[in-house]
Amino acid sequence: MKKEFRSGCPISSTLDVIGDKWSLLIIRDMLLKHKKTFKEISNSDEKIAPSILSARLRLLESYKLIFKTKVPENKKENIYLLTQKGISLTPIIIEFSLWGNDHMREFNKIDDIEGLDSDKSSIIRSVQDSYNSMAINFR
Repeated sequence: MKKEFRSGCPISSTLDVIGDKWSLLIIRDMLLKHKKTFKEISNSDEKIAPSILSARLRLLESYKLIFKTKVPENKKENIYLLTQKGISLTPIIIEFSLWGNDHMREFNKIDDIEGLDSDKSSIIRSVQDSYNSMAINFR
């Protein structure tokens, strides 16, 4: 996959990779909901089209935010796992959640998320620990 960036700005470069409509939602589902298979990820509330999901998974893999492997008990099925680089997006996911929770309720029925009232660093650590505990079985 060709890697083209609009500029050398770190914000712009980050947005070129994860700033589209879908990438952070895919990472959110993997990180928070422990979704691993194409089917699980495609069954998100946002209804991502299979062709878009395929393209985004390839993009995220090309930037080493995720990697693809096989299910240990079913060598035909692929699973996708976050790399440490992908897991390091946890603070961004949490910040988006907190901001949306605080500022988007007047515009949309926002789902209540348990634990958002905790200390931010505790939430981040808990999410990362939970993901790593799940993923260890597949690495």
